[in-house]
Amino acid sequence: MKIERLSQDKIRIFLTFDDLSERGIQKEEMWQEIPKVYDLFTEMMDQAYSELGFDATGPLAVEVFALPAQGMVVIVTRGKYDHHFGGLSEDEMPDEIYEMEVTLEQSGSIVYSFNDFEMLIEAAHMLNDLVDGAGTLYHYLDKWFLWMDPDQLNSEKQAAVVALLAEFGQSSPVTDAVLEEYGKTIMPQQAVENICLHFDRSK
Repeated sequence: MKIERLSQDKIRIFLTFDDLSERGIQKEEMWQEIPKVYDLFTEMMDQAYSELGFDATGPLAVEVFALPAQGMVVIVTRGKYDHHFGGLSEDEMPDEIYEMEVTLEQSGSIVYSFNDFEMLIEAAHMLNDLVDGAGTLYHYLDKWFLWMDPDQLNSEKQAAVVALLAEFGQSSPVTDAVLEEYGKTIMPQQAVENICLHFDRSK
């Protein structure tokens, strides 16, 4: 489980397939099993508090994104206390006053980040025939992000692409919308093909 702070009142939690399977959620049933996020929530909030000091008391907006190729992303936004809790001391506060407004979305995007451009070049040369040169390349937070559309791949190819990318990069919960808005688009299309055309494989 990986937790990062997006702002003072917002965090993002990324759970891999291993994280999910440990908690009784199987890859094949992930979308149907999303309601089990309630069972995970206390654990996630405890970890968020211990790692980031994120206090989850009060109303929360919870966005759950299922990433069939990678895992699950949970974005938690903290609201303000309701007035009827305002006069209570910390000891008197209810143990759980999560007023969760949950939004569920499913995204099949395959996104992998690379700290080293040489590793990306190596991956691109191995991917080229498999994905017909497709992909979009972004630069964001001093990393290279390769985004793939799984709709262009059958399930067998998708599994092979994910396995190959995992050898060279790191699975990322960052969406293409975030990359478009906050990152820099380096190669908007046929990124894998263009990398192969302009850069030789590492010797």
